[in-house]
Amino acid sequence: MRSIRLLVLRLVHENPQWGYRRVHGELMVLGVKVAASTVWEILKDAGIDPAPERSSGTWATFLRSQAKALRACDLFETVTLSGARLYVFAVIEHTTRRIRILGATAHPTTAWVTQAARNLVMDLEDAGARARFLIRDRDRKYPNLFDAILADAGIEAVLSGVRMPRMNSIMERWVQTSRNDY
Repeated sequence: MRSIRLLVLRLVHENPQWGYRRVHGELMVLGVKVAASTVWEILKDAGIDPAPERSSGTWATFLRSQAKALRACDLFETVTLSGARLYVFAVIEHTTRRIRILGATAHPTTAWVTQAARNLVMDLEDAGARARFLIRDRDRKYPNLFDAILADAGIEAVLSGVRMPRMNSIMERWVQTSRNDY
C-alpha cells in the first residue's frame, strides 16, 4: 500500500492539473488495481486539494497578470453608410483600452492581412509600446505568416477557443459597440 501511496503522490506532483479520477485512470493503465475512492483518500490524507483548486492557471488570472503586455485583435466585417461591406483590422490594449485601427479593405487577401501584422509591429515600435501576447480568433483569414511576423517581433499569438468569444471579450465588446453606435 505504501508504494501505491508514493506513486499516487508522485503522479499528482508531476501533473498538478490531474484530479483523483485521472490519477485512478493512469494507475489502471499501469496495471495498478486500486479504487478511485482510495486515490481520493490518499490525496485527502496528504493535504492535497482537488485539482481545480490546485491549478492557479485560469484564463482570468493570465489576463490580469499580463495586462500591460497584452493586446487583442479582430478582423471584423462592417457596413459603411453607403452600404459597402468592409473588413476592419483593429487591435486593443488591455490596460488602456486604446484602439488601433490598422486598416480596412473590401477584400482581405493574405497579403493584406500579412501587411496588417507588419503595420501592428511598426505601430507598437513607433509608440514605444511593449506587447508580449496578442489574442486573436481562429479565423482562416489569418495566414501562418501573420503569426510568424508577430513571433519575429517577440509577440506570441494566443488563439481563442473555438466559439469562445469570452476569451477575447474586451475586443468583442468593442466590435459590438462599434457596430451598434454608427
